[in-house]
Amino acid sequence: MDDLGRSKAGVAPAALNERPTLKTIAYMTGLGITTVSRALKDAPDIGAETKERVRLIAQQLGYQPNRAGVRLRTGKTNVIALVLSIDDEILGFTSHIVRGITEVLAGTPYHLVVTPHSFEKDAMIPVRYILDTGSADGVIISRIEPEDPRVRLMFERKLPFVTHGRSDMGIVHPFHDYDNEAYTYQAVEKLVQKGRKRIALLSPQSRFSFYVHSRVGFERGLADFGAHEVSMGRITSETPLTEVRAYVERMMRSSDPPDGIISVSGSSSIAMMAGIEAAGKRLGVDVDLVSKQATDILNWIRPEIYTAYEDIRQAGRELAKALIASINGADPASLQSVAQPVWPQRRNT
Repeated sequence: MDDLGRSKAGVAPAALNERPTLKTIAYMTGLGITTVSRALKDAPDIGAETKERVRLIAQQLGYQPNRAGVRLRTGKTNVIALVLSIDDEILGFTSHIVRGITEVLAGTPYHLVVTPHSFEKDAMIPVRYILDTGSADGVIISRIEPEDPRVRLMFERKLPFVTHGRSDMGIVHPFHDYDNEAYTYQAVEKLVQKGRKRIALLSPQSRFSFYVHSRVGFERGLADFGAHEVSMGRITSETPLTEVRAYVERMMRSSDPPDGIISVSGSSSIAMMAGIEAAGKRLGVDVDLVSKQATDILNWIRPEIYTAYEDIRQAGRELAKALIASINGADPASLQSVAQPVWPQRRNT
């Protein structure tokens, strides 16, 4: 101890076993509590050097603002809710999007809370809960429908939100999306360049917006490049993988199977590969497969696959940035972005 009653680490003894507070940081920095509070809020009248010093001490102490106190003072929760379908797991979708969001939130007062749900149940339940309890300052939702009731409700209740996908209901709102129309169009082109003419598309369920985008690009590609569609029947990217595998095996054993397949789901593509090979067909010889993926896993397994990269981690970043800007009052029309397909160079096979 020194003459001021501080420990050798420079922290007042009473603070050693307590949750660090603004008072603790003020003691450590020699600043007033109000100055510390404003520095952590990035107030413009606080110098950059002071802000950096306060943030460093706060980080070293593991300081977290008291959410209950913040809510009482400001009406804010400092919580961002990610409403995520438990059916969304497409080769690491969840981990990638969460990582991207948290990378952006790391430099802000906001914390991420993941709220899982199933589309087999009422998708409105988690959104209504957040609205009724005021448990988040903003919401991120995925699996968007053209006429999405979640979008309308949050818009009417003035809760800031951003969507992973686009709606088509006359409401201007923040979103980040992947250009599935460009993806399927370019996929058809690549298959035709390989001499493929009978092409099947494994698309999303028709209720989702990206079904429309996928179909528009696919049909435009067929018309422009002179190919024909082989129907996948009722099989979609939501179909259980065992059923996808069985259907593709039957399709490839038929008298007139496709010579090219386009998939919007990386995990479904693995099931389709198994079905192709169970039918005694050779990938890259009898049939070519094009798939989206968020990692390099598909090409590690089978380099014969044509893959387009969808950066889910970057999508998480864009969604988080758009939501924070929306909470701060930015024009929603300025918070809309669409990522283009990236086609990595294929290895020789």
